[in-house]
Amino acid sequence: MLKTIFKSVLGIFLLILLWQHQLILYGISQARGQLKVIYNSREIADVLKDPLVTDSIKYQLNLIQEIKQYSFDSLGFEVTDNYTTYFDQQGKPTLWVVTGARPFVLEPKQWYFPILGKVPYKGYFVFTKAEEEERKLEREDWDTNLRVAGGWSTLGWFSDPVMSNMLNDIPGELANTIIHELTHSNLFVKDSVEFNENLASFFGDQGARRFLEYKFGSNSSESLEYQRSQSDRKKFTDHILRGADRLDELYTSQGESLAHNLRYSPKRQLIDEITATADTLNLFEKQRYLEYLQKSKVNNAFFMSYLRYRAGFAFFEDELKTTFKGDLKQYFQHFKQAYQSI
Repeated sequence: MLKTIFKSVLGIFLLILLWQHQLILYGISQARGQLKVIYNSREIADVLKDPLVTDSIKYQLNLIQEIKQYSFDSLGFEVTDNYTTYFDQQGKPTLWVVTGARPFVLEPKQWYFPILGKVPYKGYFVFTKAEEEERKLEREDWDTNLRVAGGWSTLGWFSDPVMSNMLNDIPGELANTIIHELTHSNLFVKDSVEFNENLASFFGDQGARRFLEYKFGSNSSESLEYQRSQSDRKKFTDHILRGADRLDELYTSQGESLAHNLRYSPKRQLIDEITATADTLNLFEKQRYLEYLQKSKVNNAFFMSYLRYRAGFAFFEDELKTTFKGDLKQYFQHFKQAYQSI
């Protein structure tokens, strides 16, 4: 009897292994990459005592500790061990993210992962594997995007280290990144990546602005620099989101029955127009954005990234102002009560 049960259990296990072998191999690869980062990270307390570490790095590391404390005290985030260690990337990327979108509808490629549910991006610690995933999607006729991840959250599975490339940012952008990722570690809703990323981006923006005013003052060079940066980002983002609306209208007007070869040219013409008219935007750092567009693969996956991270800002801003009277801490508690985190 026991032998029969053992054979049945073993058979089921082998079937699961065969069915999900790619997901299992991917999970092992990601765990290996994450553990490598953790193993090679140093305690920030030790880094701050190291005479070989530059004062500029120490300043940024101390600033991150202040950002963390501000998020606990003023935003209502739960205290975590995140950003108590430091990983030196030696100026190199560590994680690459692949996304995909259907060629004639603004619909993302979705991967399914246990616990997380459906996720519209896939990360890799090995660049060649990310390239391989992108080529696979292209063969399946997806629009694709491959980018370097500036930061990421392990959602409480590990203690997230400070990545050295983060320290190249101005104080406001650094605060934005830290608060964005801490939002994820405090609240991440299954099967709701667009909500999660919009929420984290919103709290990153709002939290960074308020932290700079608290730390440096509203008229400080740090605050004014970040305001200019955010002004540019909003104008550029609004332009791209308007472009996404125009693309959506084009795809709807074409109809699914129209042959693909007849749909590519109007799509490309519209995307080229959206890209070209970015030159009309009144930006403090216009050239930087124009160069960014020139280097980017502007396709449906590109537009989906802006929908995924910033399309919900108008709703959040209005609700924060009208319902919560600008109280960001109370607003975050509202989300914590309304949604169940994984």
